[in-house]
Amino acid sequence: MADKKAVFFTDSDCELPLRIVKELHIDNLITMPYTICGEEHFYDFGEDYNAKKFFDLVRQGNMPITSGLNAEMYKDYFEKFFAEGCDILYVSFSSKMSGTFQSMDMAVKELSEKYPDAKFRRYDSKGISMAAGLVVYAAAKKFNEGVPNDEICAFLDEFVPRTCACFSPYDLTQLRRGGRLSAAAAILGNILQLKPIIRIDNEGKLYSHAKVNGRNKAINYICDEVIANVTDLDKYPIIVLNADCPADAEKVIRKLRAALPDAEIWSEDVGPVIGTHCGPDTIACCYVGTKRDI
Repeated sequence: MADKKAVFFTDSDCELPLRIVKELHIDNLITMPYTICGEEHFYDFGEDYNAKKFFDLVRQGNMPITSGLNAEMYKDYFEKFFAEGCDILYVSFSSKMSGTFQSMDMAVKELSEKYPDAKFRRYDSKGISMAAGLVVYAAAKKFNEGVPNDEICAFLDEFVPRTCACFSPYDLTQLRRGGRLSAAAAILGNILQLKPIIRIDNEGKLYSHAKVNGRNKAINYICDEVIANVTDLDKYPIIVLNADCPADAEKVIRKLRAALPDAEIWSEDVGPVIGTHCGPDTIACCYVGTKRDI
């Protein structure tokens, strides 16, 4: 029997920059929804996304929300490839961040029964935004080299636990609005100028790793962590993300370049996914390191 045609999918919750999506020839893209000011949008890897406009709306008190796709939408994405009997690999954002994969599982079950010759697997990056984007970046490179999907998954088993993210919101308001922090804790934290340092654990969940006093200390904390833990600088970039705070991003980049002159550094906008939960002026770094802490 001839080998099945291999197919690669990802979703826009990885927030991989559009230029990289095009460079890697990732054609099968699942665009994920978010809503702001009562209007639903599907994040298109930044093609029609204006970060300043989005975060200005949030600053004005508009609370965005993210949501999942229904089973019929997933069927629309996948059915053509099931019908062709393909070997489908979907590298996704963290299942701990959304219930959307329950709908996807329903769609895949139905399609698998209808087209039993196809093979489908979803590989959970256990990340969000560019913590997932780095996983997609590495996996897509191997896919383009002709590495079989089984071998890509085996590689990701070792790679995913080394994809790290460290970020800090400017204030705690958005975390409170999203139900991730109590109102009292948010008010006290803002008064004291406490800046949480957020990481992603090995299960793909966000957690508060530390709190520091003031924005500059938060920036320095993030930079010091990256400098101490980053690896594989010859293979993977460090991604600096900012939620409409480019001056702070430049501070991070200058410090990283001084300490790591050989590093490739991407400076990117925070997309609407992580931006919904952390709010304007969030600063973040995503990188390949030794391991996630927990």
